[in-house]
Amino acid sequence: MNQNLTIHFPAKLVFGKGSLGDLANEISMLSPQKVLIVTISPLLEQLKHLIDTLEAHDIAVWIDTSIVQEPSFADFDKLMQTVSPFNPDLVLGIGGGSILDVAKLIAAQLDNDQTLSGILGIGNLKGRRRKLICVPATSGTGSEASPNAILVDDSDNQKKGIISPFLVPDMVYVDPLLTISVPPSITAATGIDALTHCLEAYTNKFAQPFIDMYALEGMRLIAANIVRAVQHGADEEARMQVALGSLLGGFCLGPVNTAGVHALSYPLGSLFHLAHGLSNALLLPYVMAFNIPASVYRYAQVAIALGCERGRDDAETAARGVTKINQLIRDCGIPARLRYVNIPKEAIPQMADDALKIQRLLKNNPREITREEAIAIYTAAY
Repeated sequence: MNQNLTIHFPAKLVFGKGSLGDLANEISMLSPQKVLIVTISPLLEQLKHLIDTLEAHDIAVWIDTSIVQEPSFADFDKLMQTVSPFNPDLVLGIGGGSILDVAKLIAAQLDNDQTLSGILGIGNLKGRRRKLICVPATSGTGSEASPNAILVDDSDNQKKGIISPFLVPDMVYVDPLLTISVPPSITAATGIDALTHCLEAYTNKFAQPFIDMYALEGMRLIAANIVRAVQHGADEEARMQVALGSLLGGFCLGPVNTAGVHALSYPLGSLFHLAHGLSNALLLPYVMAFNIPASVYRYAQVAIALGCERGRDDAETAARGVTKINQLIRDCGIPARLRYVNIPKEAIPQMADDALKIQRLLKNNPREITREEAIAIYTAAY
């Protein structure tokens, strides 16, 4: 433990099957006059009771479903121009990571004279004047519990982060039943993303014993249940366990954050518009194999959390962890190679250049990744 530990948890967390049914009354008790709901169209039917109840309490509701992919600066600016005249007291995000990230930023930027470019980076956002509630509808990003929000910068097509305790929601509702309708491919990719949050926090250069508890349990829960959740999507128990693992991964993102896998995955999203979870899954086993020599014991513990038997020594145990991840990826039906998702091999040098710009994450990696090593990892994944 080589640094001070600071954690910003949501003020209130509600976890449980069917818990969404209680949210309308919870919001009503806060007495807002106007509520902005940022969500996606496929969820509107499930949200009808919530919306009707709010309106029955004379609360004005504005619903925005304009975010349909990973959002850019331009998408966010356009959305702010739309919702600012409504001027909500409370912002409610219900959806996947992109939806939650946008909801968090809207709540922060309403009545805030800071520009979007001025709040980029770590700790530059100075406050938030609107109530913020986040409800994840996928089990993956952990955004509901993290101080992070990610947007694509239109000027250079790079993903950029805003990290601030003011982005941690006031209230979080996690209802695993919301994830029942998530298709197998998205369940798989987001689940591996959540597992990666836990794995990269535990093997992080700045790992913390307190966060290790969340990381190890998150890996255990997801590894034991993700295949069932993908192959039998109506299994409520599997959905609940993966949702809990995802939430624990979100707790890891503030105090410790991610590392090499996420840094190398960013160019796949910015250059080729691959979904974030799929990008991580494509690179995870190869970054693990690269990192093991620098952190053999930690990766052995990862393997055990994933359900592997101990080997003759830590190196053998750690190698079994890579094998297990490859097995999970295969059993979840996730593409295992960059070429399987039409990434051109000649793009690898550009991807390496772009990944090296993500030093806020690369500095956390247990082993330094140079440009040549990034190229080697992408080539191995090809």
